[in-house]
Amino acid sequence: MAKNIQSLERAAAMLRLLAGGERRLGLSDIASALGLAKGTAHGILRTLQHEGFVEQDPTSGRYQLGAELLRLGNSYLDVHELRARALVWTDDLARSSGESVHLGVLHQHGVLIVHHVFRPDDSRQVLEVGAMHPLHSTALGKVLCAYDPVAHSEVTEGERQPFTPRTVTGEQEFETLLDTVRARGWAADAEETWEGVAAVAAPVHDRRRMPVGAVAVTGAVERVRPGGELRPELITAVRDCARAVSRDLGANRF
Repeated sequence: MAKNIQSLERAAAMLRLLAGGERRLGLSDIASALGLAKGTAHGILRTLQHEGFVEQDPTSGRYQLGAELLRLGNSYLDVHELRARALVWTDDLARSSGESVHLGVLHQHGVLIVHHVFRPDDSRQVLEVGAMHPLHSTALGKVLCAYDPVAHSEVTEGERQPFTPRTVTGEQEFETLLDTVRARGWAADAEETWEGVAAVAAPVHDRRRMPVGAVAVTGAVERVRPGGELRPELITAVRDCARAVSRDLGANRF
């Protein structure tokens, strides 16, 4: 029988240690708890930090789990399951709103559209399943950036391209925008990506209360924002849809 790799066993033990008990642990605490020399523990922590599995607080120097683990954890949720859970609710949302509905997830520095319900009229429409939307300028993307630390890191470290004169690109302005999204529980896009198009979106969470996607109503700006203001019933409907999908995924508090 092949032997286990000791360094991997120690790294796994370190991650389990950080996952329980205190939110942050110092190097001495970690080394003592695992029976390791400080130099050995520090080398493992440095590697885990480089890979994004561990983060170090710059003020205290203590360690905590990193955002990359969230990405790996979310991979357990099959996108097909998310889509299956959302089918009925997104169909209802399209009917009640009279607009297109998109379900998106974080993928390769953008928002991957995994489900698209057409606007319930006879107009010609193009299926957007598989399309990639920007993180920083769409309602879907803003929701993901506000609630998912991986998405937040990607959008703050990357270039925020100005697609229209209304696109928010400044770092401080964008962070303030995300604070507003968190306070409200929803995000909006008013011609920030495509001229004439507006949207409102809300986050979908799983049973661990982790963000796994977002749902949005998208349509012509004059219908979604008549008179320059979002239709309040659209905000309510989108949030209700997102909560319903979250409940079906086991997030009982929604």
